[in-house]
Amino acid sequence: MYSNAKAAPMAAVSHTPDRPPGPHHVASVDEIVHSFEEADHHEVSLAGYQPEDWICLAIFWAMALLVFLQFFSRYVLNDSYAWTEELAVYCLIGVVFLGSAMCVRACRHIQVDFLYRYLPKPVGRVLSTLIDILRTAFFGYAVWLTYRYIVLVGDEPMTTLFWNKAYVYWVALAGFAMMFLRSLQVSLQNWRQGYSILENPAAYESLD
Repeated sequence: MYSNAKAAPMAAVSHTPDRPPGPHHVASVDEIVHSFEEADHHEVSLAGYQPEDWICLAIFWAMALLVFLQFFSRYVLNDSYAWTEELAVYCLIGVVFLGSAMCVRACRHIQVDFLYRYLPKPVGRVLSTLIDILRTAFFGYAVWLTYRYIVLVGDEPMTTLFWNKAYVYWVALAGFAMMFLRSLQVSLQNWRQGYSILENPAAYESLD
């Protein structure tokens, strides 16, 4: 809490004729400096990251380098490398599927919890458990479908590099398999703790 003696000069500096005082709070210089000091003392922990997080990060940076190389070859060298665009698209596919596994683990997929506010607790528990089962079954079925697709068209070559597209399909399969495993893990956790994010969203706010 600032004293009146310190607040008055700050108010005089903030309320200039060119910028009249508004209804919003204007942060003082001391508050801004204090926020930077708190950020300097904040400890960064990598304990919460899992293997799919690091793999997804590596693929993302590979995609970023490919996009940079595409722009550089097109606008600087005036000789665009066609294979960079195709590989960047395939990297994006990897980021999407592995990133989806990250969202399953963190319970961050799109979900509607409005109905659970009005349902009795036992009914909400049964419905939430049913959703966990259906979600896990869907990912398991997607793993099987993706494998069947690889068996049927796995020998299809890429357009520019003539590599086997099966590499991309296997990444998608790995993403679905990871989603399946993470969904099992989340379902077991919800069963043990007696609630899910649908029933108690406030318990997951600290994870953001």
